[in-house]
Amino acid sequence: MMELGLNTMLTAEAAIHRTRRDLTLGLALKALLPLAVVGCFLVGPESLRLAMLFGVIGGWVALGLSSVRRAQLAAISPGLIAAGRFEEAEQQIDEAIRSFSPFSSAKLRPLHHLALLRHAQRRWRETALLCRELLGHRAGAVKGLSNPARLILTDALLEMGDVRGAYDAIASLYRERLSLGEVLHLMLLQLDYSARIGAWKSMFENLMNKVQLAELMPTEAAARAQALLALAAMRLGRDDWARWLSDRARLLVDARQLMEQRPLLCELWKSDAPGAEQG
Repeated sequence: MMELGLNTMLTAEAAIHRTRRDLTLGLALKALLPLAVVGCFLVGPESLRLAMLFGVIGGWVALGLSSVRRAQLAAISPGLIAAGRFEEAEQQIDEAIRSFSPFSSAKLRPLHHLALLRHAQRRWRETALLCRELLGHRAGAVKGLSNPARLILTDALLEMGDVRGAYDAIASLYRERLSLGEVLHLMLLQLDYSARIGAWKSMFENLMNKVQLAELMPTEAAARAQALLALAAMRLGRDDWARWLSDRARLLVDARQLMEQRPLLCELWKSDAPGAEQG
């Protein structure tokens, strides 16, 4: 059964196709609803008119209640992803995407959850595809999702080596109002991007402010941020800062883990780098 589930995994392209189809059908139903209500008053005796009117309204309410129930079920998927329970999250998201809803928010939120899942699975191309689809919809439809989608998109593009695309995504985030968590995530992405293009001086500017912000990040992110700052310090000949920052990073996360995630950090810990003993 597990193998069957993996073989029938919903692809990003299929999820986008289903979402677009349901959004189009939902718009059509919303446009037809006023016509259906007016039509109820134009045919048959009064008792039939009322019955038809209640039927139309009841059907719409039933669709709304069904959408709410499915949204509540789908809302648990981010928690499953955070806990590493990817198969359960996949099932919840798949059901939410395959089910019909005339409401755009009920269709786009599961698409965002699928982007979160693919990001956690390090499937960068699908992550980028899903995020770009979300950002292609009008702002009202993706309210509360656009900033997280841009952040995830930026990370996926950096992992794919698309530096130009990552720059554009980062630039768009500076025009948005961000929460504290989003500001911290953006700072880490900016450091990652700057390290890839060798912008060491800009990384080192306002160093202590960046260190203080890094202390508010989750452990792994805080370690990576301070390791990247240490690398910038080293490249600028500030060995005192480089040692201090690299030591702080090592207290949080094993240096080998950081180097596996970002091989350019091997400069900081050459003796611990993979293959150092053989060398």
